[in-house]
Amino acid sequence: MATASDDIGSHRLSMAMENYLLSIARLGEQDVKVTPAQLAEHFKVLPSAEGLGTSLPSVSAMIGRMRREDLVIITREKEISLTDLGRLSADSILRRHRLAERLVVDMLGVELRLAHQEAHRLEHAISPYLENKILEVLGYPTTCPFGHPIPGSSYVVPSDLMTLDCAKKNGSYIIERVPEDDQDLLEYFVTNDFLPDHLVIVRESSKARGIITLECAGKELVFSYDISTLIWLRPR
Repeated sequence: MATASDDIGSHRLSMAMENYLLSIARLGEQDVKVTPAQLAEHFKVLPSAEGLGTSLPSVSAMIGRMRREDLVIITREKEISLTDLGRLSADSILRRHRLAERLVVDMLGVELRLAHQEAHRLEHAISPYLENKILEVLGYPTTCPFGHPIPGSSYVVPSDLMTLDCAKKNGSYIIERVPEDDQDLLEYFVTNDFLPDHLVIVRESSKARGIITLECAGKELVFSYDISTLIWLRPR
C-alpha cells in the first residue's frame, strides 16, 4: 500500500524542519493560532532530546528558512500556515509519529506514558518502505494510542464529537482523544485510566470556577477549562 510519504521520500527534510512541521500541524489540530511566539512556548514541553531552540529569535530564523523552502506562509499578523508542500510534509511526519506510537505500544510493549517520547526518537528514521511495513504489520490503524487520527488512514470523524468543555452535566461520554504533549499531564491520564474508549461521567461543570469534575474508572478527576478544550469525547 503506497502512502503520500512515497511522494516526498526522495526529498526528506532536516530533523529540525520535520519537528517544526509536526508542531505546526498538531497546534493546528487544536485550533491554536500558530505564531513564532506560540511555537517557542510549545517547544518547551517537547522532549529535550529534540534539540529545539525555544528562544523567539531562533524560532523566527527557522520559520524564515521554511518560508524560503515554500513550506510555510507568514501573514502580517505573524500567523503561520502551511503551504500545499508544507501540508504534505507535515502529514508525512505526523503519520510517522503516530505510527511509531502505535508500534512501540502495540508491538514492543512500551508503557503508554513513554510512547510519545519514544515516538519522537523514531519518527525521523522511518522510511516510506518501513512505513508501509509498519502499516501492514499493525493492520492499518486509524489512530494513535491517544486517539488522534493517523493522516492517510481510513479514520472518519464521529459526527457527534465534542470537546469536554461542551459536555453536559451528568452526561455519559466515551473518551475519543487526549492531549499528549505535556508529559506530566499525560502521566496523569495514564495513571487514572483517562484514555480513549473509556467511559466518563461529567459530575460538575462550572465556568465560574473554571473547572470540570468527572468520574472515570471509579475515580474523581478535575480539569481546568483550558485542558478540557483539548479533550475530545463522544456521547455514550
